[in-house]
Amino acid sequence: MKVCAALLRVQDSKIIENVPGTGSGQCPECRGRLTAQRTETICGSCGLVVAEDPLDRGPDWRRAERPELSTRRVGSPLTHTRHDRGLSTTIGFKHGRSSRLHGRKRRRFRRLRREHNRAQVRSKVERNRIYAFSEIRRLVGALDLPDPIRERACMLFKSAQNEDLIRGRSLEGFAAAAIYANCRIDGISRTRAEIVEHARASHEELRMAYDAMNRELGLAVGPIDPVEYVPRFATKLDVPDAVERRARELLAVAREAGATNGKNPCGVAAGCLYAAAVERDVPLTQDAAASVADVSPVTVRSTYHAVR
Repeated sequence: MKVCAALLRVQDSKIIENVPGTGSGQCPECRGRLTAQRTETICGSCGLVVAEDPLDRGPDWRRAERPELSTRRVGSPLTHTRHDRGLSTTIGFKHGRSSRLHGRKRRRFRRLRREHNRAQVRSKVERNRIYAFSEIRRLVGALDLPDPIRERACMLFKSAQNEDLIRGRSLEGFAAAAIYANCRIDGISRTRAEIVEHARASHEELRMAYDAMNRELGLAVGPIDPVEYVPRFATKLDVPDAVERRARELLAVAREAGATNGKNPCGVAAGCLYAAAVERDVPLTQDAAASVADVSPVTVRSTYHAVR
């Protein structure tokens, strides 16, 4: 089977006028007419494969998961992390083969680019949304959270904006509160102090924004399991693995006895770690455990007496 070295840009069932290496659009064996089918150029008479292109340069016709979406996949997917869901376009700086524009055309595209950027933001609401979404993306990256948290946090901020909850309040506070609320919904162990540490909002701004969204939007939040905090607190306190395993066992016992009901999960996790450290003769103070969990030493002490 003779295969041409050059690759062809062809479409399905397209007649080839000239094939490199053959001198014409005819088969080199039987002088038949050549056609291109997917990635191969074959002779319609004898079936000889004259050329092969390993790349399918046509559109991707794979059917989408949802039937309402088009089967033609072009451009980046829609996302809620952009104020326009990623449908906006940009005017670049390079055009064609030339690296940059010069003269009158350069000034013309500069004006077009400026007007285009101004037209992307139609109101103050969209301007605030752009700023809040960028803050959410920054916080999600700083806190090392999964991408679904970023997507849902932007959707939650948009819902709060549509309900007019942000009027007179801080945008940074609502951005941080949206991330904290989604962490609570998904059961991801992130405290308010950890979010405030990276956010541009204070603890009070985050609390007010979270309370407003929880009250008006009816968030499906619940208490986080204290066991989610144990590995992170154990790493920060630099305790052995045996202490962490014992703290998990103490948590299971305390949960069965109902000692964790109505208590701060961070304090319960810190108290169990302290109790496990005492049993294993590992030097750990109540102040150190309370500082990591952002609770008072009294909370750690009460949990310690409840589980020992």
